[in-house]
Amino acid sequence: MEAIKFQNTVHHDRILIAFIFLFVDLSLCSPSQTQGELPYMTSDVKEVAGKSFDYIVVGGGTAGCPLAATLSEKFSVLLIERGGSPYGNPWVMEKRYYGFSLIQTDEFSSVAQDFKSADGVRNCRGRVLGGSSAINGGFYSRASEDFIDKVGWDKELVKDAYTWVESKIVSIPELTPWQTVVEFGLLEAGILPYNGYSLEHIEGTKIGGSIFDVWGIRHTSADLLKAANPRNIVVVLNATVKNIIFEGNGNARETTVKGIRFIKSDGTTDQTYEAYLNQPKNCTSNGDVILSAGALGSPQILLSSGIGHREHFKKFSIPHVLNLKGVGKKMKDNPSIAVLVDTNPQNRLPDPPQVSGIAKDLKFIIEGGIIPTGFNATRMPIAAKIAFPVSEGELKLSSTDPRQNPSVKFNYLADENDLDDCANMVHLLERVAKSESIAFYLGVKPQNNLMTSTDGQRKFCKANVRTYYHYHGGCTVGSVVDNDYKVYGVKGLRVVDGSTFLESPGTNPMATLLMLGRYQGVKILREREHV
Repeated sequence: MEAIKFQNTVHHDRILIAFIFLFVDLSLCSPSQTQGELPYMTSDVKEVAGKSFDYIVVGGGTAGCPLAATLSEKFSVLLIERGGSPYGNPWVMEKRYYGFSLIQTDEFSSVAQDFKSADGVRNCRGRVLGGSSAINGGFYSRASEDFIDKVGWDKELVKDAYTWVESKIVSIPELTPWQTVVEFGLLEAGILPYNGYSLEHIEGTKIGGSIFDVWGIRHTSADLLKAANPRNIVVVLNATVKNIIFEGNGNARETTVKGIRFIKSDGTTDQTYEAYLNQPKNCTSNGDVILSAGALGSPQILLSSGIGHREHFKKFSIPHVLNLKGVGKKMKDNPSIAVLVDTNPQNRLPDPPQVSGIAKDLKFIIEGGIIPTGFNATRMPIAAKIAFPVSEGELKLSSTDPRQNPSVKFNYLADENDLDDCANMVHLLERVAKSESIAFYLGVKPQNNLMTSTDGQRKFCKANVRTYYHYHGGCTVGSVVDNDYKVYGVKGLRVVDGSTFLESPGTNPMATLLMLGRYQGVKILREREHV
């Protein structure tokens, strides 16, 4: 079967010409990086133990940092992060070391924490200030208009929040030679139209934004803390929240949050510390504990605090506080298939995705990169994901040690619709990976041996399914939290992160999580103005 050609054949000289333009200075396309100093940070938990704050944000990740920075404009904020600082760590901050943080991990201190789902698929989560924005590929792309409509957000406030983030940490990328080749491969495979540089989530091939600037420096969500009021915020690093503390008011109809209990991330679970919410005289305007610990961390903390299905707590002798059955449910991870276009490992410079192909009514997302498989070896995958999987799973506690990963199963491709979609996606993925553009770049002959059997494609999917690292759910809106992200049945508790999503927005959720932190922070400030 012959490879499908791009309507206007991509000539080799076009690729060579494109390479010349890669070296044009795009320094003027960088954002006006956030001016100001980072707020006070400490790893000494005793500095905040026993103290009270208007808001406590648990998790200094993609959503937590912009949320804490925004709330600090008018209120005192404690931001508590289980990992350390990204600053001064070249594996986090420098593009040339992209992916290195994922290949050397340990149990308690590495910036990326490995976990393997019950499906047997290896995955990871951020464990550093900045969260997953400190370990990912940095590709920045907004949610679709349809997603914004479905979740019912205020469109003007959404736009303002995106713009706030983008003005501080997002750059227009300068395409590398490999990213230009991937771009041509996507077009050659028929992923049209060509949209050039765009932050919008639209059908076709496009260049997205990047949190790597033109000098190759990463700007994580932690950089947004420079916009905080330094007099109103304290950031505690290397402290892991064990559970939420509730008021002992004896009123079974109203559960009220008092504060949090936490440990040193490198300490023991027996040595705990506490921090509390301020209790102003006007009890109608109390602040909140806000969980922004991610799709694994936030449901884990709720379960560890006795919030969830009653049957779940017997094994761990955790006092049951609230029977909220949705906690840990509706866990999803976008099924992904990756194919290697190089034949052997090489020692190339790592290259995160800068270009994305969006196809089949936004259902398929295809990108390419160069990733390290060791300190002196890289591979060149082209990877695709299904954007709207039907299959879902569940998260459960595996230990009462908050540093241990919970148990999670995503049930990849369990639904026949997902399997059919994967088979169709593999066909498109092959057309990109075996395009003339990629073959020319690699110096090999184009391959026309595409899989033609749907049954073969389905088997290939089952045997090779992997993660795209965009897992979500566990505290979903309508099940665990309301439209204001307040946990049902609990006063003074919210969840603001990817655990609230029913689907992963855009090509990847980073842009929307950054936006959501700012968006919810502004909404809370406005609510308090009218109290």
